[in-house]
Amino acid sequence: MTIQITVLPDDGTTVRRVNNGSFIRLPHPRTGLPTLFLPYQTALSSTISELQAVEPINARSWFIENEVISDGKLLLITPVDPAFLLVPILRSFSPKNGSLGQFRTADDIFEEAAIKLEQSSSKDSTETISTKDVATFAYMNCCKEALTRICDSQELPPDIMVYRFSPIKYVEYLKLKVLNLLEANVVEGSRTLVRSLAKDGLMEDGNEKLLEVGRLKIACDLVAQYLPPDLCTMHLASYDFSELNAYLEKLEEEKRLKAREASSSKNRKKTIKKEDSKEKVDKRKAPKASQGVEKLKKTNINGMAKLSTFFAKKS
Repeated sequence: MTIQITVLPDDGTTVRRVNNGSFIRLPHPRTGLPTLFLPYQTALSSTISELQAVEPINARSWFIENEVISDGKLLLITPVDPAFLLVPILRSFSPKNGSLGQFRTADDIFEEAAIKLEQSSSKDSTETISTKDVATFAYMNCCKEALTRICDSQELPPDIMVYRFSPIKYVEYLKLKVLNLLEANVVEGSRTLVRSLAKDGLMEDGNEKLLEVGRLKIACDLVAQYLPPDLCTMHLASYDFSELNAYLEKLEEEKRLKAREASSSKNRKKTIKKEDSKEKVDKRKAPKASQGVEKLKKTNINGMAKLSTFFAKKS
């Protein structure tokens, strides 16, 4: 049996397995690719986690006590907001003309989405999004609650609720998630994120306002990891980052200018060095005079007649 090292979420509650503890495959909210998720039930509510793998480029092994595990891959099971997972399901049958479509009951939404996703999936069984997996997710309480947060809803008699995905409502929901990240000091808790702020000079004195905008931008980018391109654009457009973007563009221009100056200075040094080297080579290549010539150079010729006088016509 293959053994793999896995990091599980620990929220201090008792976990009850859903779907016999099996993973389900749903479209990733950003890429749309089939991805494994683990549904489970806690004492408070149901939830779902994403399976992620950290795999080294070179072969690695784990050493646990006296046992060697040849598979050096690390599996991470991290909780994910079910609202993210709902979006590709709700948009799987959206009208091609860009309209919002019609209101439908939750059962109709998931039934049609399950058929569409299964038909568009790969024939490879390991990449197929089955109707059973979509149904498992649809029956979870966390999914039903998320449906009300990102959809417009209407109540029809007798006691029938219908839903329709609302991009505007979804963007407003994303703003709450960004605010939660800021209030939880997620940015300050990551050395990598803090270093990125410091690298851009946002933590220097006098940049306090830009620092706050920088923290906001990082929180938005974290949320954007689970958004498709069009919704990501809508999400970022709901904030004003013009001042931060102008500062970063100026910073990049200064870096490019310094790089050009350094390159120009380096080229000048290379040219001077090349010319000096050429002069040295020319000097080394100059022919050395023979000993006879050198002796003639030292001969005293004062009072001697020129050689041409011997060939002149006699008067």
